Amino acid sequence: MNDPQSLLQHGWRETSKTVNGVNLHIVEAGKPGDPLLVLLHGFPEFWWAWRHQITPLAEAGYHVVVPDQRGYNTSDRPQAVADYHIDILAADVIALADAYGADRFDMVGHDWGAVIGWWVAAKYPERLKRVVLMDGPHPDVWGRQALKHPTQALKSTYVAFFQLPWVPEATLGSFDFAGLKAMIQGSAHKDSFEPGALEHYADAWRHEGSVTAMLNYYRALRQRDEGSEPARLAPPTLILWAGEDVFLERNVAEAGLALCDEGKLEIVEGASHWLHIEQPERINARVIEWLGEGR
Repeated sequence: MNDPQSLLQHGWRETSKTVNGVNLHIVEAGKPGDPLLVLLHGFPEFWWAWRHQITPLAEAGYHVVVPDQRGYNTSDRPQAVADYHIDILAADVIALADAYGADRFDMVGHDWGAVIGWWVAAKYPERLKRVVLMDGPHPDVWGRQALKHPTQALKSTYVAFFQLPWVPEATLGSFDFAGLKAMIQGSAHKDSFEPGALEHYADAWRHEGSVTAMLNYYRALRQRDEGSEPARLAPPTLILWAGEDVFLERNVAEAGLALCDEGKLEIVEGASHWLHIEQPERINARVIEWLGEGR
């Protein structure tokens, strides 16, 4: 799957839905009557991040729904930091499930999609069957772990940089997004992304206001008030964590696991932060197995 525009030849469908006050661009596959499975992409990607997962998951019997989350690609891109509060991002996911008429659904998230996934599972446990979260921290433990572990704090310095006004946009967007491309390439294995892949990402970043919207996820998270106790998760949750993630240490995953009533942590050795792109067959098989235990 080398071109995000070649949807039809893969049997994928393109649509849009207005949820929680924003219009989201959506790609879906599988039969509408099958169990709903929502895939949540991370920073700085868009729905195409799941190009290796959509067909296998649909063939496994799921109605796979993959939104461009608010601020990304051709979905609406509000510019206020407050529009990206984690409560609002989680409410987007629930409203999306409502739009498809699903009282309960399965959910898979990577990176920021996992951050949101943690919060959806914590705040709306009755709506979820089973959850898979990949290389994204529980929003209540990210900062706490950085305070406990200086090496994690060092790896998270980019988050502080993202808080600055305008400077991150200029730095990441200049020279045809050379900064964003370098961030991805520097955190991945040499051949993780197929030729031309980063140009497809750049096409999504070129929409007016996209870079600011993507950065506002980080800005809003830093501005929220954490509760005295981290939020717990009731739904069965599988945490897949890359063994060679340059952004997040294993202690972040372990702290999240401790907040799961029914959780399991598995380290994917030999994988970078982009584990679902580098090892799609392994990841797909494990996701299908985990979700299948709830059917």
